Amino acid sequence: MSDKPKLSRVVAHSHYATSFDPETDEEVYDASKEVLVRNMLSEIGEDPDREGLRRTPLRVAKAMDFLTSGYALSAEEIIKGALFEEDVKDMVIVRDIEFYSMCEHHMLPFFGHAHVGYLPNGKVVGLSKIARVVDVFARRLQVQERLTAQVADALMAHLGAHGVAVVIAASHTCMMMRGVQKQRSTTVSSAMRGTFDEDLRTRSEFMSFIKT
Repeated sequence: MSDKPKLSRVVAHSHYATSFDPETDEEVYDASKEVLVRNMLSEIGEDPDREGLRRTPLRVAKAMDFLTSGYALSAEEIIKGALFEEDVKDMVIVRDIEFYSMCEHHMLPFFGHAHVGYLPNGKVVGLSKIARVVDVFARRLQVQERLTAQVADALMAHLGAHGVAVVIAASHTCMMMRGVQKQRSTTVSSAMRGTFDEDLRTRSEFMSFIKT
């Protein structure tokens, strides 16, 4: 057996690592997290040593690091590296940004789409950065209302825009799988900043664009 250490690649700006080598029963990713998962498996009446669950603690530890990687990211850093001087005065909208997050009350997923618009004030931002800002805040323990506000506030603060609008529509598995068990329910939240908050016509124009 080779003593050569295993190599893993760390995703940029994240503490989540993925290994290209097959998992083994002896591999340890994060010992403290893995112990917690083993204990939870035992508490619910499972055997963490049976074949199907032996590597579950490792996989859950990796998954949790990815799903909460937003804590290690900065919206300001993402935006400031992709701002460009442009004499653009018309609304810019990125629709249907897919996201996945975790409800902080039950640590169950919620997921959906974010629609983001802004009114430039002499600068535009790379379009992919808007989606990345959504991920910065989605990949944390969240409530949808706060997620919506955080995306809007971060873009407003770092774009220097006349206004920012964010609308998020999401399905919450904490309502679908447990509790009221309403599988078809959707939650919609919005955050309007600057001109979008002050001018009804601007807000209405944005809302008409994201509905088409």
